[in-house]
Amino acid sequence: MTDMTENRGGESENAAVRRSPLAKHSGGDAGSRGRTTIADGVVEKIAGLAARDVDGVHAMGSGMSRTFGAVRDRVPGGTKSVSRGVKAEVGEVQAALDLEIVVEYGVSIADVARDVRENVITAVERMTGLEVVEVNIAVSDVKLPDEEEEEPERRIQ
Repeated sequence: MTDMTENRGGESENAAVRRSPLAKHSGGDAGSRGRTTIADGVVEKIAGLAARDVDGVHAMGSGMSRTFGAVRDRVPGGTKSVSRGVKAEVGEVQAALDLEIVVEYGVSIADVARDVRENVITAVERMTGLEVVEVNIAVSDVKLPDEEEEEPERRIQ
């Protein structure tokens, strides 16, 4: 007597499974069939939005990049760059980020940096599945209460 049972057609169950169209794809879950790549710019946008969500962050980027960004934002058809002040290096399973921020006067820079780091890591890891190995934060300026905004409001004449 053999260990295999026979089905109605006289063939063993194992043979029937081998011929099943579903059996062709039983080599693993769908997530393991192919490769997903995530561009640096995608991670930079996610990180930029996550950093801006933190209280105490006034702006992103150095003074020069903010100036050029303000000019670009005013050009018809131009869009705001959410990745300004963010540089990402993305590998197959890990990402490292450098952020340049401007903080509001009076806030604890250490607390803001910690909150930005936590928010960025959470957002990037949740959305991409990448492991964030480091988030370096450079505070390039402090926004004083009496300083003029970079983008002054338009006056109606």
